[in-house]
Amino acid sequence: MSNQSFAARTFRDDAVVLRTHKLGEADRIIILLSRHHGQLRAVARGVRRTSSKFGARLEPFMVADLQLLKGRSLDIVTQAVARASYGGAIAANYDKYVVAAAMTETAERLTDVDGETSNAHYQLLVGALAALSRGAHAPELILDSYLLRAVSIAGWAPSFTECARCGEPGPHGAFNAALGGAVCHDCRPPGSPAPAPETMALLGALLSGNWPGADASAPLHRREAAGLVAGYVQWHLERTVRSLKLVERV
Repeated sequence: MSNQSFAARTFRDDAVVLRTHKLGEADRIIILLSRHHGQLRAVARGVRRTSSKFGARLEPFMVADLQLLKGRSLDIVTQAVARASYGGAIAANYDKYVVAAAMTETAERLTDVDGETSNAHYQLLVGALAALSRGAHAPELILDSYLLRAVSIAGWAPSFTECARCGEPGPHGAFNAALGGAVCHDCRPPGSPAPAPETMALLGALLSGNWPGADASAPLHRREAAGLVAGYVQWHLERTVRSLKLVERV
């Protein structure tokens, strides 16, 4: 009976490590975003000992195939097989590290109660970490593209062409986070930012994955786009993403 009970409580899933913190003298609590089970909180026993067999596989930004034992409040990691080792390349570069921290913090906020879109969030985050680790694009562009797509998965897709309020075809010259993106002259609330046309084009490229267009953007428009993205994401999250403050913009 006990073996059957143990087997019934055991499950496997691929997961990316979002965050860790120490527990006792040798353990860690691991915050995970899994492919099929959403966000998980688990204990890794003895993982901080030098003799641990899977300590390095449970560092932030790593992707692993995990076996877990279901617990009352925290699951227990019983096996970990590396799927992708992004942590080392990211941790070796400060710009990449703070970008990855901002992405995983956002992922944690977006998936703490929403399990229905966990697979899409998982795939998006793993793809972003892979691109970041290999230097596919400028780190800040990868971050802003990830943020726009992540909030879109969560149900807050921004508009950068037609008016987010009335649907009037664009392009438009104003942006309002509360209304959902670009706004026309008639719908524009007082005080709404008026980004450069190139900035709005960059935002559209980052959302759609038009990387040739995004890579060709000027630093001035990247900085302006970053401010709009940060404001948009934090408006809809209704909280600050603290790691965004550490990201350096050229």
